[in-house]
Amino acid sequence: MSVQVDLLWLEGQIERWIRFGTSVSERIVDRRQRIVEFAPGAIFAFVRWRSGVYGTVESRLAVLRAVSTGEAFTTYPFVAPGAEILLNLSGWAKVQAVLDVIDGIEATGLAATSVAPDYWRHVGARISVGLAPRQYDRRRHRAWLLRRKLAR
Repeated sequence: MSVQVDLLWLEGQIERWIRFGTSVSERIVDRRQRIVEFAPGAIFAFVRWRSGVYGTVESRLAVLRAVSTGEAFTTYPFVAPGAEILLNLSGWAKVQAVLDVIDGIEATGLAATSVAPDYWRHVGARISVGLAPRQYDRRRHRAWLLRRKLAR
């Protein structure tokens, strides 16, 4: 089972895009809308922003994991059929904080898609209560890879 994400870009009104993640296919519906598909196990960041008459109405960022057939999942707007939610924050200040974390991870040379799923839960929990998350570095990443290897 793959996960499909409906992306839309109406400049200054509605913007839904993927911040990181590797899709396996993409279908262009029209010049503003496309649907991307992620393989089971893929981790990706989905950003949603919407504006109203008086400014920003919604800003939300979720880090999601595409599930395999038979795995439990949660429904999420514009994601079919759903995914495992690793991080889900709203409000521009919190979204910006997560984007800064992603930039920091990529600055170390690591791909945000390969980060430990538990780290995204940690980031979401810390930022949601106004605390800075611990930094994800190569040492922490190596520990995740060794832990994953032992679990097999």
